[in-house]
Amino acid sequence: MPTLTKLYSMKEAALHNTPEDCWIVVDGKIYDVTAYLDDHPGGADVLLAVTGMDGTEEFEDAGHSKDAKELMKDYFIGELDLDETPDMPEMEVFRKEQDKDFASKLAAYAVQYWAIPVAAVGISAVVAILYARRK
Repeated sequence: MPTLTKLYSMKEAALHNTPEDCWIVVDGKIYDVTAYLDDHPGGADVLLAVTGMDGTEEFEDAGHSKDAKELMKDYFIGELDLDETPDMPEMEVFRKEQDKDFASKLAAYAVQYWAIPVAAVGISAVVAILYARRK
């Protein structure tokens, strides 16, 4: 049965690049080796040198044993997201404050929709002139 793991981007993994918080990427897998820095036979600097990039080649070149590869399972935290999509901005929700006063709402709509009151006044004036001419 497949196991679901957390996906991390290379950008996110690169943020963890200090002795207090160190992640490395090997074979598309992300490892948090912070607790292992002092115990690493090659020294902490070797691990810190490959943070923020794919350290697979360096790992293979060092000729790690099967025991070392087995030990890595203890530090596994997720996989590298190879299908990185651009970050979508979070949607911001704005709430327009509601005005309870009818007169101020009417005034706001009159300013916003000025053509409606102007048309009403213009039509009224034309009707008044036509009515006055008939008499």
